[in-house]
Amino acid sequence: MHDIIQQLDDKRAAACLGGGQRRIDAQHKKGKLTARERIELLLDEGTFEEWDMFKEHRCVDFGMAEQKVPGDGVVIGYGTISGRMVFVFSQDFTVFGGALSEAHAEKICKVMDKAMQVGAPVIGLNDSGGARIQEGVASLGGYAEVFQRNVMASGVIPQISMIMGPCAGGAVYSPAMTDFIFMVKDSSYMFVTGPEVVKTVTHEEVTAEELGGAVTHTSKSGVADLAFENDVDALLMLRRFFNYLPLSNKEKPPIRPTEDSADRLDYSLDTLVPDNTNKPYDIKELIFKTVDDGDFFEVQPDHAKNIIIGFARMEGQTVGIVANQPMVLAGCLDIKSAIKGGRFVRFCDAFNIPIVTFVDVPGFMPGTAQEYGGIIKHGAKLLYAYAECTVPKITVITRKAYGGAYDVMASKHLRGDVNFAWPSAEIAVMGPKGAVEIIFRDEKGDPAKLAEREAEYKAKFANPFVAGARGYIDDVIQPHETRKRICRSLVMLRNKSITNPWRKHGNIPL
Repeated sequence: MHDIIQQLDDKRAAACLGGGQRRIDAQHKKGKLTARERIELLLDEGTFEEWDMFKEHRCVDFGMAEQKVPGDGVVIGYGTISGRMVFVFSQDFTVFGGALSEAHAEKICKVMDKAMQVGAPVIGLNDSGGARIQEGVASLGGYAEVFQRNVMASGVIPQISMIMGPCAGGAVYSPAMTDFIFMVKDSSYMFVTGPEVVKTVTHEEVTAEELGGAVTHTSKSGVADLAFENDVDALLMLRRFFNYLPLSNKEKPPIRPTEDSADRLDYSLDTLVPDNTNKPYDIKELIFKTVDDGDFFEVQPDHAKNIIIGFARMEGQTVGIVANQPMVLAGCLDIKSAIKGGRFVRFCDAFNIPIVTFVDVPGFMPGTAQEYGGIIKHGAKLLYAYAECTVPKITVITRKAYGGAYDVMASKHLRGDVNFAWPSAEIAVMGPKGAVEIIFRDEKGDPAKLAEREAEYKAKFANPFVAGARGYIDDVIQPHETRKRICRSLVMLRNKSITNPWRKHGNIPL
């Protein structure tokens, strides 16, 4: 018996070495952790239960029969983060460059299947050179098996991808279908075709970092949600992020006790909105001063900055925050911001996370670039997301809510549950100046008359009381009591129950 136990220990030690000490040293030299080191840092100490440590590939072509490594380039299993269950797979770049084989894919599919059965999130730590070329179509089939599970798990359990190395070709489509993608600066990249192919086909010269690095995808493309400085920073922030999420669509998010009083008032908010309606202010100040302990986890902070999204807590309960940012493009909605906001709203709705919306929006961005780019269809994504959403929706209009953008931003007409406005709110079809120039176009030659008309229009519509008179605004509140009123509304909505008509699925304007 002793010999058998020793044999098991030896096999475990060999599996833990992955591609060998030389390759582990090379990984460390690049500033990267190994697959197992990443899992140890991500999960609570001593909680990781590993599966399929001894699984090997079955390829015999191109000399692969003599190159077998236990585990075959991916470490899978489950454990806990802050005591809550999570499944994880971590690709091992020291084994065949983390390339995905049929056996490798089977291991990933195993944890995804089990995660769906027990109702727990899946976190993928991606570090792979792509499909294992020696296996041909079997490797491609493995990718498709993973893709199918990504789709089936969507909206059922949270799926998070952490890109910690290369992720290229077909491999990018699995992270693309997960809920959130995080990247590590200078050591991770994602692209469908690499720099060499780009150069051959389009004659563009571009580096891997420029083409698909963390900065590119968090600022330009919007593919990734956040970029971190290194592996350690990324994994520690992922632990923090995980604590906002429920384990599945059958559960509510975790409650985190706080000493921040729900009735706290902040009188500095009374002077947040400038007297000049064209002067910008930072909506983040409102967010920080309203949520528990000023703790706001922003998502996609460097992409489509005219809308802000992220997670916070109110009285310990996770909420999704969506806010127009007057500091960027005056808070206008454009193609990128509508897509960014719409996807976030749909995630919150899928996982029972109430949504708090702060509105200061002068309308949709005008111009040929937006129209040719399909702002009509892309803008409808945000509209569709809010209209379909059944979780508690609380809206606070701080200043401008003009035109169709007023409707889109969680208005009462899209089943907003509680809609507040500050006294500074202006709810109208358009701004006073533009409205007057259209209504009284015959008086354009008389500036004094136009100014008089503008003041008249402003007095009539540039306030929240016309909307309030029709019941479109539930109450006009003092800015300093925003936190108190939102917290009370969330308590009232805790057992909200509303269902959409039965359907296989809707047809969102993609």
